[in-house]
Amino acid sequence: MGKTLDDFYKKQSVIYKYVLYFISIALIVFFFPRGGKFKYDFQKGKPWQYENLYAPFDFSIKKTDEDISAERKLLESNKADYYTFDQQVYQEVLNKYEINFKGAFSSDALSSNERNKLYSAGKAVLDSIYKDGLFKEQIGSDEVFLIQNNTARTIPQNSIKYVSNSNTFIASSIDNFRLGTNKAELVRVLNSVVKANVTYNKSLSDKALQEELSKVSFTRGNILEGKLVIAKGEVVESDNYNILNSLKQEYESELWKGSNYYFILFGYTVLVALVLVMLFLFLKKYRPEIFANNNKVTFIFVNILLMVFVTTLVVKNNENYVYVVPLCILPLILKNFFDARLGLFVHVLTILILGFVVPNSFEYIFLQIIAGIVTILSVSELYKRANLFISVGQITFIYIVGYFAFHIIHEGNLDNIEWVTFGIFLLNGMITLFAQPLIYLYEKIFGLVSDVSLLELSDTNSKLLKELSNKAPGTFHHSLQVANLAEAAANEIGANAMLVRVGALYHDIGKMNRPAYFTENQITNANPHNELPPKESAKIIIDHVIEGIELARKYNLPDRVIDFLRTHHGTSLVYYFYKKQQEIDEDVDEANFRYPGPIPFSKETAILMMADSVEAASKSLKSPTYGMIDEFVEKIVKGQMQANQYLNANITFKEIEAVKKVLKQKLTNIYHLRVEYPE
Repeated sequence: MGKTLDDFYKKQSVIYKYVLYFISIALIVFFFPRGGKFKYDFQKGKPWQYENLYAPFDFSIKKTDEDISAERKLLESNKADYYTFDQQVYQEVLNKYEINFKGAFSSDALSSNERNKLYSAGKAVLDSIYKDGLFKEQIGSDEVFLIQNNTARTIPQNSIKYVSNSNTFIASSIDNFRLGTNKAELVRVLNSVVKANVTYNKSLSDKALQEELSKVSFTRGNILEGKLVIAKGEVVESDNYNILNSLKQEYESELWKGSNYYFILFGYTVLVALVLVMLFLFLKKYRPEIFANNNKVTFIFVNILLMVFVTTLVVKNNENYVYVVPLCILPLILKNFFDARLGLFVHVLTILILGFVVPNSFEYIFLQIIAGIVTILSVSELYKRANLFISVGQITFIYIVGYFAFHIIHEGNLDNIEWVTFGIFLLNGMITLFAQPLIYLYEKIFGLVSDVSLLELSDTNSKLLKELSNKAPGTFHHSLQVANLAEAAANEIGANAMLVRVGALYHDIGKMNRPAYFTENQITNANPHNELPPKESAKIIIDHVIEGIELARKYNLPDRVIDFLRTHHGTSLVYYFYKKQQEIDEDVDEANFRYPGPIPFSKETAILMMADSVEAASKSLKSPTYGMIDEFVEKIVKGQMQANQYLNANITFKEIEAVKKVLKQKLTNIYHLRVEYPE
């Protein structure tokens, strides 16, 4: 029955991985932009590495964004301005002129003939002024269109009259008439009635500009099918670079049509599937403990999908900002939760997937891989805030240096360098700093534990450790000593020192349920085990592991910490009470005196087993010497190895020797051994 259930869970785990695999492929392909991929890779300033390229079909040469922008600016600077002639204002001017003229020139002072002559002269001047209208403000345009009687006509710049200098025009025009002494009065009357009757027609001017802008061609010339586009070895320069870009755009848009659509989708699916298969194979071969944990596998795939989704979203909207996406968060987070090798491997696979959709894929892949390597090499002890800032600074510096080098290769000089790109890299670095809150979020969602959480758990003022120190002070002191020994040993062999320390602090919390039954907490010589049979005493000793696990779950300790509680005694024997039971009854069931296990399955859990056993046994040493410490450390570790306690731990003989060396040095320091001086 148990085997059937085990097989069922194994099959369920495998089925889940298949479902995750196919869903991930579907989502990644769905995120990809809908467009084909040009089969040639080229860069400005580099030679064409392929055979002679002939146009596969007719296509237009597209203008660059700079060319189109220059044309639009030229049209805007030379745009035609439209002005409206107001006939009603002109009529009001004439009416006012007639009234003011009668007031200025009465019939008593002048004869009818003189009055008519003066009136006609003034009317002629007004007609001349308002022939092309009177403008209010100065006009800067070379070409002006005046709308009069629903007809637009061009007015030369030199014939435009402005209300600001109308008095000069009136005076010079009146001089052409021989009016004698009444000339000055007529000029005054005319100046008192004139006002502007031409206004700027903004809506019509803007509409005309938009019509002109809409006529701007996005292409310049055509390339006919079969024509040589570029020869092998020819340097890709400005002109043929534009032609190649035009062919690339046309090719990618034409490719994604008809039956080609399904073939391209199939091709993308196969390539993405290959990349994700590589990830599964890597996990199965080199990280079997992660591969067996569907929660951790899901976590890795979620991070890959998140990076692909964000990057493709940016590419679809504005590919110029593709470097804003903080891709280095991926190796940073994976190294924090797992290890550097896995972080870099996943980072490289994600970049290979994104290489299908980003522009200048070689440049992008190069920069991102280098930045990922720097991330892996520089990020350590993330719980120290300064380390993250230093690492992000190094990543940003690598991006800037890499972009600078690529620009020099492409352009051959520092001209046209886009300084805004450096700002994009700085923004990338700032967003990468959000790795800390993201790590916290992932811990809550996926139940993982990071070095930041371990640092919090290592605080001896935490509620659980405070309770341990109050209820079982001897056990608490023992745990502190084991933590110091294990941490030093872990540092020596390159294991996770913070994880080992936390595991050591909590490994004996189960003892606080019945502290008096453990030697380190017995203040007097009264030993409660003296009143119990050996079998029951052994059960109490063994139960501290199970009770500790229950207590750890109650206080929501992470599984990685609980692993230390489960494995710190492995499947070893409670030897003292086993021997006492043999004295009573030779036919003893060994299973009743053996810890339930499992045995250690990592360097860290193996280190804790050694440190715990050595520290506990050292209390029995009386007047220890160098030789005694060396002998008993060797004896304890050798016994554990002979009992196959380290069979599943990925720790080497060389590392075990290094751990023993550290334990001997630390114990020597604890007992303050000194050279004996002669009297």
